[in-house]
Amino acid sequence: MTDHELASQLAAEAGRVLLRVRDELAGATAGERKAAGDKRSHDFLMEALAAERPNDAVLSEEGIDDPARLAADRVWIVDPLDGTREFSEAGRTDWAVHVALWQSGEIVAGAVALPAQGITLATPDVPAPPAGPSSPRIVVSRTRPPAIALDVRDRLGGTLLEMGSAGAKVASVVQGIADVYIHAGGQYEWDNAAPVAVARAAGLHASRIDGSPLEYNRPDPLLPDLVICRRELADAVLAVTASR
Repeated sequence: MTDHELASQLAAEAGRVLLRVRDELAGATAGERKAAGDKRSHDFLMEALAAERPNDAVLSEEGIDDPARLAADRVWIVDPLDGTREFSEAGRTDWAVHVALWQSGEIVAGAVALPAQGITLATPDVPAPPAGPSSPRIVVSRTRPPAIALDVRDRLGGTLLEMGSAGAKVASVVQGIADVYIHAGGQYEWDNAAPVAVARAAGLHASRIDGSPLEYNRPDPLLPDLVICRRELADAVLAVTASR
């Protein structure tokens, strides 16, 4: 398999693992579902990557950060369950699995699975979104919409959409459900590496909120902010976000 195919297969299969956890623990507490989902998806991904790419390093939200990754040529950056809150709530579909590959300073492959929607978006071939409305739709967190997103909404005459995981938000822009995703409340590399790979493959703009590049496999995996949007909106969005 190519790296693209492997990322897609692993994200989709981890998603099926999570759907089984959801079914098996339907009567459990939300905390028990979250814990079981995180662990079983992480264990699956680690075992599969060890078998398929034994010489590569892995950075996982649920794993111990081995500093040896900083000297590695290839690092898989994974989030076994993005959107644990949504995963734990019956009926919600806005949670995801992220699998990305960093190589030689760049994210070179990635997949975002939306298991409850039966969708996996994966590089290298991600269709561009259909044309959007004149008033941009800005997708934000259900619980913590950043003030900067409200500023962009006001300046661009847009509207807000609330959604769960970062992967689901980026997928909504790729699918043409939303037009702009802005985050400024703190994320880590595993939260957005695969979504950024998919967004770029679809022809979208992706950067920090000041317009600088997104960098991965750094000693500190904190990556606190980003903008993903249609390219024709990038200048207008960055004119607001870069001034903050």
